[in-house]
Amino acid sequence: MNNEPLAYRMRPQTIDEIAGQQHVIGKDTALYKMIINGHVPSMLLYGDPGVGKTSLAFAIAGTTKLPFVALNATKAGKKDVEEVVADARLTGKVILFLDEIHRFNKLQQDTLLPHVENGSIVLIGATTENPFHDVNPAIRSRCGEIKQLKRLTSEDVDLLLERALEDPVKGLGNIAIDMSIEQRKKIADAANGDARKALTLLESTIFASFEEDGVTKVEDSILDSLVDRVGVFGDKKGSHFYNLLSALQKSVRGSDTDAALYYLAHLLENGDLVAVSRRLLVMSYEDIGLANPSIGPQVLAAIQSAERLGLPEARIPLANAVVLMCLSEKSNSAYSALDTAIASIHQGKTGDIPNHLKDTHYSGAKDLGHGGYIYPHDHKIGTFGGWVNQTYLPNNLIGSKFYNPIEAGEEKRLSAIYNRLEKFKTEK
Repeated sequence: MNNEPLAYRMRPQTIDEIAGQQHVIGKDTALYKMIINGHVPSMLLYGDPGVGKTSLAFAIAGTTKLPFVALNATKAGKKDVEEVVADARLTGKVILFLDEIHRFNKLQQDTLLPHVENGSIVLIGATTENPFHDVNPAIRSRCGEIKQLKRLTSEDVDLLLERALEDPVKGLGNIAIDMSIEQRKKIADAANGDARKALTLLESTIFASFEEDGVTKVEDSILDSLVDRVGVFGDKKGSHFYNLLSALQKSVRGSDTDAALYYLAHLLENGDLVAVSRRLLVMSYEDIGLANPSIGPQVLAAIQSAERLGLPEARIPLANAVVLMCLSEKSNSAYSALDTAIASIHQGKTGDIPNHLKDTHYSGAKDLGHGGYIYPHDHKIGTFGGWVNQTYLPNNLIGSKFYNPIEAGEEKRLSAIYNRLEKFKTEK
């Protein structure tokens, strides 16, 4: 049997063999029609590992029959780029596939970009990172197409597995294999949309199974043990990790407990307890806020417990914190008010501090006109404590409103106090 990995051997040869990604390369898309007509634009392919970025680049080259060179930006140097440029002079147009393009350095860029501009080199860059964050603007400006590839569905992956089992040349079709449809679909589900992972798992399963009477029989126990070893998708500091953090916060904000727990599970399986804890603490004040002020200390206690416990036990207090936040009343009024005040300052809306609020703890303060502050604690107002009607904002900002209370949870009570005090200000 071919010593090359199954995932490599099963790489599609033309764009018609691509599984999934119909929004990018389906027969009705402009990109498909351009490639069929022999025109390949420079492009960036952005997506999670295993969704087919490299496969699509190879399939485009196979469809157009153009010369094709694959480099990895983490390893390629200026000499590699110059060789591609030299080949382009000899052969005409060359497709350069550059994996990990977000690591493209300036020297490589300066060598390559003029040739991308004049059309002698077609650049297909692939990245797992958001190109608008991590790819140099000079590269983006020269790539007419920026395509985000989606994770494959279980049905897409199952189709790839079926092809691999039936193909006698590139796949496993020359081996008699006894594998049920249910077993195949278990692999497809376990791969979590990663075609490379699915084909690797299939290959491992076949070679871990026993042959009897010329037939390789797949046992459930073998398959289950391999599926359990399949790593959770995502790296700790890549775009997908930050997308998970974003999805967690937005699910909590939207009070969807099940979705929030799902994203928390993903994040904890990736193992970065510090980043998850930090985001949860921010959420307790940003999204719950004054509606339930007790949540902040509760989440902090959960985080401290998680840090003391470490994973996997850390998941227990953090799960409690997430459920509490999901089902709590919510308000973002406090930090929104502060952001409004900050924006006001940036807009130049500033003024001199009233003299009665300025520091008077030094000789000469009175000579500067500082003083006249009325001590609120000396003026009791019911059970509230002390309050006195005096000016606190600069004169040119009097009447400015930054805080807009939300009638939710504990903030409903705070809102009533705020509105009552605002009314007091207008009373003579």
